[in-house]
Amino acid sequence: MASASCLGLVVLVAMASAASAQLSSTFYDTSCPNALATIKAGVTAAVQNEARMGASLVRLHFHDCFVDGCDGSVLLADTGSFIGEQGAAPNNNSIRGMNVIDNIKTQVEAVCKQTVSCADILAVAARDSVVALGGPTWTVLLGRRDSTTASKTNAENDLPPPTFDLQNLTTLFGNKQLSMTDMVALSGAHTIGQSQCRFFRDRIYNETNIDTAFATSLRANCPRSGGDNSLAPLDTGTPNGFDNAYYTNLMSQKGLLHSDQVLFNGGGADNTVRSFSSSAATFNSAFTTAMINMGNIAPKTGTQGQIRLVCSKVNS
Repeated sequence: MASASCLGLVVLVAMASAASAQLSSTFYDTSCPNALATIKAGVTAAVQNEARMGASLVRLHFHDCFVDGCDGSVLLADTGSFIGEQGAAPNNNSIRGMNVIDNIKTQVEAVCKQTVSCADILAVAARDSVVALGGPTWTVLLGRRDSTTASKTNAENDLPPPTFDLQNLTTLFGNKQLSMTDMVALSGAHTIGQSQCRFFRDRIYNETNIDTAFATSLRANCPRSGGDNSLAPLDTGTPNGFDNAYYTNLMSQKGLLHSDQVLFNGGGADNTVRSFSSSAATFNSAFTTAMINMGNIAPKTGTQGQIRLVCSKVNS
């Protein structure tokens, strides 16, 4: 029995290695040498126009990868006969940036017809967004292909809600072959961007592991009822700067979401939070590693999927 289990594990590891091995940093060097520069220009312009867009594009890549792998499925818009991921509870009226990706895709298509996938554009745009807001860079592995379908149900099952505790988060990330260190590092993307009142209302009114002055300041714009879409920065100090302040906030009980503060609440992630808080270099290194690991979740490669001409719809 043990031998069969070991054999099964070896096969799974081999399959996972084969999938990630097909991604390459040089994938478009010959077929579309201007692809990365075109994506970067589009992201830089979008972030200069609205700093929050950088966080939105990082989140879009995360929400893509966690649902059936990094395959651009989150970008598929609903039609009369197709219900995708955008209306799922974690995405509905909260994911943003699809228009930016559409615009970049148009520009990329102009230089290389049906060559660069929407999934790869998302992966590169997430990296370029972090860089545009002062964060670290990393080498994005490329060669993903786009899904021809999407699942609202899978989005609702696989994306972590802001109510999750540490055990639930650890399990969900573990299901994607991401370690606790990866999870804590990826959560550090909350050093940029904003959240809607409906996602943090319960925390600021009902939780005790929150700085009193911090909670009070948030209540003014997030009443007990109404104002669901009112925004607050996930990092009040430097909301448009990618740094390690998020972890310092957690140590001061100033995590905006319940799922933020559980990372520093007497549990197994506390030491990692302390480490990232005390060293920006340590955080940056862990974050870039985690982003690469996340980008390797079940990519479609080779002849799987397609290269969509328009990111919001399957090729006809």
